[in-house]
Amino acid sequence: MTVQALRPEDEIPGKPTSASRTTLSHIMTGSDTNLLGTVHGGVIMKLVDDAAGAVAGRHSGGPAVTASMDEMVFLEPVRVGDLVHVKAQVNWTGRSSMEVGVRVMAERWNESTPAQQVGSAYLVFAAVDADGKPRPVPPVLPETERDQRRYQEAQIRRTHRLARRRAIRELREKRAAEGMED
Repeated sequence: MTVQALRPEDEIPGKPTSASRTTLSHIMTGSDTNLLGTVHGGVIMKLVDDAAGAVAGRHSGGPAVTASMDEMVFLEPVRVGDLVHVKAQVNWTGRSSMEVGVRVMAERWNESTPAQQVGSAYLVFAAVDADGKPRPVPPVLPETERDQRRYQEAQIRRTHRLARRRAIRELREKRAAEGMED
């Protein structure tokens, strides 16, 4: 994907982190369970992708597609009857891509105990135009110390993603040059 460089007069104004932050809440039912009787990880992953997609679309002002999901971590099982809150925000932006951080919280629907974190994930979205081509996104403007930390950590994750992709490509090219097939 190539994105044309923006000229200074075309630059998009930045948006604060809070402008696109959102929470998606859903009560878990029996149809969400796996063979162990807890909520299926794929159900949680779909909620994560839905919330992150809403945030990416809000931030970019239009359609955005999931490019990758990093570090989906399940900390605790989610049970039938849990009220799940999926909290998402843009952590970092590039020219046409955005990293969205997601925290998954769960609480019993019929208790007044505080929600506990049950998962987290980082997703990368690409903003696209009507033809599916990458389009520029506004820079994210961290507002708090926590937002600034998330921005810096997102830059580290991006560096690692790019290095991993480059190392794998180089290994495959080397193997192909040596006549090895996958």
